[in-house]
Amino acid sequence: MAARRPPVWLDCDPGHDDAFAILTALHRADLVGVSVVSGNAPVDRCLTNALVTLQLAGAHDVPVHRGAERPLVREPRYAPHIHGESGLEGPSLPPVTLEPRPEHAVQAIVDASRRVEGLWLVAVGPYTNVALALREDPGLARRVAGISVMGGAWGGGNITAAAEFNVWADPEAAAAVFSSGADVVMAGLDLTHQFVIDAARRQRVRALGTPLARFGADLLDYFSEAYARVYAVPAEGPLHDPCAVLAVTDPHLFTTSRRRVEVETTSELTRGMTVVDRRTGRMAGEPNATVLETIDTEAAFDLVLAALGRVGAEGVRA
Repeated sequence: MAARRPPVWLDCDPGHDDAFAILTALHRADLVGVSVVSGNAPVDRCLTNALVTLQLAGAHDVPVHRGAERPLVREPRYAPHIHGESGLEGPSLPPVTLEPRPEHAVQAIVDASRRVEGLWLVAVGPYTNVALALREDPGLARRVAGISVMGGAWGGGNITAAAEFNVWADPEAAAAVFSSGADVVMAGLDLTHQFVIDAARRQRVRALGTPLARFGADLLDYFSEAYARVYAVPAEGPLHDPCAVLAVTDPHLFTTSRRRVEVETTSELTRGMTVVDRRTGRMAGEPNATVLETIDTEAAFDLVLAALGRVGAEGVRA
């Protein structure tokens, strides 16, 4: 008997790598719903991008909900330097025919957690919606199976020297998630930068030949070129967000450790820094998160490639 796919609620801010997180979740999980949050682009653009990605995948039955349009206490900041003004620059996108559901993302997350046993929340944008859901229903932290996040780092950042973008964009929300008591799984930059998509992998995507694969290849080309332009590195963009999905669906791909993770919310110099306690023995803080440390990149890429080859090609969830 095939193993049951874990039920996942995906909170995202598409964003190129968010689109791959959506497609990977369709392929490897029971995708219960999608919510969008202000992050890589304004929330309405992120909403359009989520809808068009699901539309291209033929996943018309997945509910999509609009969420927070700004962080908990700060002004919204976006990432056009990586994702373009629309948040999903590169491919030529069709007109959007799907419609979002009317319920706000926060209420939809709470309702899903009460309705679906063993639900995982996977947050791959700023964690504003998740933090608001935890505020709305404090029992959520213990009711869900866990919260898998893309964000943070134990080394350097990407938006500042100290901070990764998702946590930096709403550090108060990130602090609420890490201190919630939920089973938090962290896919930080130290992990996601191992999962780079070089020219050979991009060619393997394009060679699939399906409309969905061409969409994916165009996304990867733009994303990798943006990384090269902004960071003066080879055109090999890291595929951050699918890692947080695969941590739930395929945990055997990773090595992990239990760590204490705290979020800096006061200092502007280190705003959004995730302070990961890597000490051992009695000096170490009480762990509150499972930190992903290494990933089997070939196996992970094969799963993403399979998602592009099967979702959309069949017009249904694979």
